[in-house]
Amino acid sequence: MSLWLRIRGAVARLFRGREPAPGRFVAGRNFSWSGTLRGSPWTWPSREYLVYIPRGYSRWKRRPLLVLLHGCRQTPEVIAQGTRIAAIADRHGWLVLLPRQPAAANPWSCWNWFDARTARGSGEAAIVVAQIDSTRRTYRADPRRIFVAGMSAGGAMAAVMGVQHSALFSGVIVHSGLACGAASSPMKAFDVMTQGADGPYEQIAVAARAKNRGKIVPLLAIQGESDDVVANINAVQVVRQFLLLNGRIEPGAKPGTGLPKADVETTLTPPDGHRASVDEYRVGTRTAARLVRVSELAHAWSGGDAALPYNDPQPPDASAMLADFIIEQIRAQRRPRFRRP
Repeated sequence: MSLWLRIRGAVARLFRGREPAPGRFVAGRNFSWSGTLRGSPWTWPSREYLVYIPRGYSRWKRRPLLVLLHGCRQTPEVIAQGTRIAAIADRHGWLVLLPRQPAAANPWSCWNWFDARTARGSGEAAIVVAQIDSTRRTYRADPRRIFVAGMSAGGAMAAVMGVQHSALFSGVIVHSGLACGAASSPMKAFDVMTQGADGPYEQIAVAARAKNRGKIVPLLAIQGESDDVVANINAVQVVRQFLLLNGRIEPGAKPGTGLPKADVETTLTPPDGHRASVDEYRVGTRTAARLVRVSELAHAWSGGDAALPYNDPQPPDASAMLADFIIEQIRAQRRPRFRRP
């Protein structure tokens, strides 16, 4: 037995029988020289964040890290409560990073997904990357198991992170969001939200794929079919973007023509909830993208806390789908890539 295993065993015996430490939130702040915005270069490129440290946390064990980005008129505290992410983190032992967008950077506390520098992976995307790096080092998060998720403007930022920083992530969850580079300018952002992209989101995916050496970055996209803030076409476009990024479809087809036939199609009919269709697109045995379209769901987190705006308490539960999706990708990483002869 190695010395390292002996030390771990001794520590485990020392703490056996003790009550696990409760989960807690810890505040921080990070800065990036690349974090300035094209639309407001005077905004200091630093943002606060919260890290949720799960129940029973110990530095002896590397843990998955979920980055959760709030929507407009929200805060890290609000999205944590609405999604009940702390309970999920405690159950699975995950670290959760929750970046904070202040009103000084956007009047509605929206992430500036439509800023040209951010859409290219700098700007606010670079600040979030700096927060990820700091959290990973401080709390020993597993660099092979980092995921990013977001709602609305946070979902659009999650798409930016997954496309422009694909080497960092093992999966992306976009709830009611938009594709990376969907808006050609900040002035077009509101039109894009209701009518679909006017920016080169497909070319962005093709360029990113050329740099990511064929890595698969699975996507879970959740969209309410009654959403009157972010139109359904945006969910189709973010899925197309990740299908291109993951090599599931090839460039050259007429842009914006919709989605190919899914590899697997299922329907969710939860009791006392909204019916949902699920389309699964695969590359080999791996998920390239999964699109969940929830009937009668408006611009709200599906299955969220009814006490908060932008949350619909009726199932299906988006937080449960998020957790299941992350667990699937972690298990897929453990599978051997090659069979022995």
